[in-house]
Amino acid sequence: MRERSLRTARALCYPPRPRTTMGEHNISAPQAEDQLRAFMRALLADVHALERMLQLGMFETGVRRIGAEQEMFLIDNAGRPVPYALQVLERLGGPSQTFTLELAQFNLETNLEPRLLGGKCFSDMETELRGNLERALAAARELGAHILLSGILPSLRIEDLGLENMCPIPRYRTLNDAITRLRGGRFRVQLRGADELDLTHDNVMLEAANTSFQLHLQVAPDEFASLYNLAQVVTAPVLALAVNSPLLVGRRLWQETRVALFQQSVDARSETHARRGLRPRVSFGDRWVENSVTEIFRDDVARFRLVVTTDVDEDPMEAIEAGRPPKLTALRLHNGTVYRWNRPCYGVKDGVAHLRIEARALPAGPTVTDEIANATFFYGLMTALAEDYPDIRAAMQFDDAKNNFVQAARLGLQSQFTWIKGREYTAKQLITQELLPLARRGLAHAGVDPTDIDHYVGILEERAHTGQTGAVWFLRSVASMGTQGTLDHRMRTLTLATLRRQRTSEPVHRWDVATMAEADSWRFSFLRVGQFMTTDLFTVRPGDGIDLVANMMTWQTLRHVPVEDDEGRLVGLVSSRALVRLIAEGRYDPAAQTIPASEVMKTSLITVSPETATLEAIEKMRVHKIACLPVVQGDRLVGVITERDLINVSAQLFEQHLRESAQS
Repeated sequence: MRERSLRTARALCYPPRPRTTMGEHNISAPQAEDQLRAFMRALLADVHALERMLQLGMFETGVRRIGAEQEMFLIDNAGRPVPYALQVLERLGGPSQTFTLELAQFNLETNLEPRLLGGKCFSDMETELRGNLERALAAARELGAHILLSGILPSLRIEDLGLENMCPIPRYRTLNDAITRLRGGRFRVQLRGADELDLTHDNVMLEAANTSFQLHLQVAPDEFASLYNLAQVVTAPVLALAVNSPLLVGRRLWQETRVALFQQSVDARSETHARRGLRPRVSFGDRWVENSVTEIFRDDVARFRLVVTTDVDEDPMEAIEAGRPPKLTALRLHNGTVYRWNRPCYGVKDGVAHLRIEARALPAGPTVTDEIANATFFYGLMTALAEDYPDIRAAMQFDDAKNNFVQAARLGLQSQFTWIKGREYTAKQLITQELLPLARRGLAHAGVDPTDIDHYVGILEERAHTGQTGAVWFLRSVASMGTQGTLDHRMRTLTLATLRRQRTSEPVHRWDVATMAEADSWRFSFLRVGQFMTTDLFTVRPGDGIDLVANMMTWQTLRHVPVEDDEGRLVGLVSSRALVRLIAEGRYDPAAQTIPASEVMKTSLITVSPETATLEAIEKMRVHKIACLPVVQGDRLVGVITERDLINVSAQLFEQHLRESAQS
């Protein structure tokens, strides 16, 4: 009877498919409806196979393993991201279980070996991670590059996030094209903190601005639901103490800007779907898990469209009948395109299937020591709360856990949390008064070595006491720099200051604030137009009157006013010389009806891009005898440079030269 039921299930859910070998990157966008339907049937077959495995008890139990993935940036001597990932990986022996590529060519990832929770697992994890990073750094140095751990790279610019910096692997371009097609247009990012950011982008490379330190926890099937729910609960306080990403393209935004940026950077929802409230692919979820991991997989299959497919070379029910765990290729591929902050994972190691919870919310950096300390907080809380609250649903509302997560990302230790049984705390109060002692107890219960507990939890206690998280250090450093130099110079100085402190291995709560006195690469701040162009622009539309233009020039001390349409496309430029000529020719009478800017503006314009070399821009201004160069990205106006800007640049370079000469 059992064999017959398996055959029936296989016939209904898993039709015959060609058997082909699937490489790691051998995926494609669905080209036809029949291809979509075939892969969906494979996906459904994998879900049913997983259900069958749970019924048969085919998963490893009684073991608690932990692991981690470390993402990193590659930067040059000036603090800029450099696209050297392929060359670094080649020097490391190519893709492996230890090192792999990420979306951007300026990112790299290293994976740590899974290990049992207990003993000196955390100090061993730190030793392994440092060894991997040293290997990567040695390979990077051969290319004149460095390794930096940071949730978001302060010196990253929007220009760095073009498709030319995407890793040349078909699956990444396929994923980009599929998500862009589903979205039906450009990606828009809107974030507000101390500053505001509102930008549009034409690809998913905004995701590459984020790097993380992702944790894995192996769990048994019968405890998955309760432990997954606990992971949802503890993510907020752990994140509040770990925030490290308050800056994006020079704007001060959320304490952990990665959270909002990641959600918006791969948001495949069309405007219609977003208005309807469809959940984005990056999410915290909407409710507790009731009974099984299959609830999440079913929900994600039903909710999110297929964006990529691959050839599948296995019948999962046939593998189960043979007593071996199936690969569940289709399910794992689809799961990799849905980015829950706590994501369920299926894996097979040494011929045995297992389930994991992947905690994805924690940022990379500021140091390896800080990251391992954050890991002890997560695992310690998971262990202790599992003892105290076998079913957290009875003690806490899901919406409170979700709101706590958003608050932690926005405000860090200043968040206001609604905790278990409805009690209200600031994040700092909750962490110091209740959770750090709880984490100590959980780690001791798991058999973690007391020396490891004292060392790593001690770091967390000091960080919470001083209040200096990575995010706070970044913001204090930005405040110390004020308006010295250009924004580009300040962000690169901050990046290099982070690198220097990171190499000392001192945890972030002991770091002194970075200042512009540390700047040692000022010459790199003026190589390209985008580094010093004026972006705080006063513009008019073609239909606006000349009287408005004249008053703007007087009020803001301007000699040129760009003219742009409602979409931000540059269509002309009005100069003060043109207004003087208009008056001299008697064509302008302030008492009469005003003349539109379109009749006066110059439309045959010389322009540059943010990547234009400064010397090239100077030469264009000299040859064409112009005092203003609009800066455009595509056809969109993004800034201007004028003779005044070049004089300011020259003055800063001269002053810096004098300071360096005096020091030497």
